Parts: sequence; structure tokens; C-alpha cells
Amino acid sequence: MYFYLLVIHSLFRWGVVCSLLYAIYRGVIGWSRGTVFTAQDNAVRHITATVAHIQLAIGYVLYFQSPLVAYFRSHYHEAIRQFDFLFFGLIHIVLMTIAVVLITIGSSVAKRQHTDVARFRTMTIWFFLALIVIFIAIPWPFSPLANRPYIRPF
Repeated sequence: MYFYLLVIHSLFRWGVVCSLLYAIYRGVIGWSRGTVFTAQDNAVRHITATVAHIQLAIGYVLYFQSPLVAYFRSHYHEAIRQFDFLFFGLIHIVLMTIAVVLITIGSSVAKRQHTDVARFRTMTIWFFLALIVIFIAIPWPFSPLANRPYIRPF
């Protein structure tokens, strides 16, 4: 079961990034051109938030089943001094949760705006902030926080 969740998690992580990038693209275009916020724009906003929530739920399940996190939680005072354990045991999950909260707020506030330009502007700003937080929380191979290879075996 754990392996299947890892595979689904890997697919959904790219779904979150791609849907955020597409939503930001549509938001920038709509905001700059002053176009009408269509049903398709609303669907992009909603789907982006939904994919992010699904990814967060899968991430929580994997987080609490992870042997690395189990070690972090049981040996907290030792693990907090080792930055890899600190990153994966605490920083990563907190930043990803914050990113999904930003997406949720942006989606909710954009839905309630009275003008189309305000909807696009709100969606763009909040989703862009979430994307920045996500990019900070990713363990890139070049990251000073924690690093992993681009493609890794399960």
C-alpha cells in the first residue's frame, strides 16, 4: 500500500505544480488584459485547489508512515540537530501545509470577488505565493536545505 501511495504522490506532485503554473498563467493573462473570468477560469481555480488538497492528504498519510519521520519523532532531540531529519521531519510538511493554505485562501477569496479583474489578480497573487513556498520546500538537488536527486528509485 505504501508503494502505491508513493506512486500516486509522485504523479500528484507534478499535477499540483502544473495546475498552479497554468492557473497563474491564466490569471496573469486575464488580469493584464482585463478579460472576463469565465467558467473555464473558475474550473481551473477549483481544480488547482482540489489537486492541492488531495496531494496534501496523500502527503500526510506518507508523512506519518515514513520511517525517517518516525525516527525524527522518537529521537527528536538528536534529530533536530541533523538538518536532513529536521527538513523532512518538520520543515517540509509545515511549508507544504502553508502552501496549500495559501492556495485555499486564494481560491476562496478569488471566488468571492465582485469584478473579473479582482478575481484574476487575487488568484494570481495567492497562487504565486503558494508556488514560491512549494519551490522552497522541494528538496532540489542543488538546495542548501535538503537535497535529493531529480529521479530517485522507490
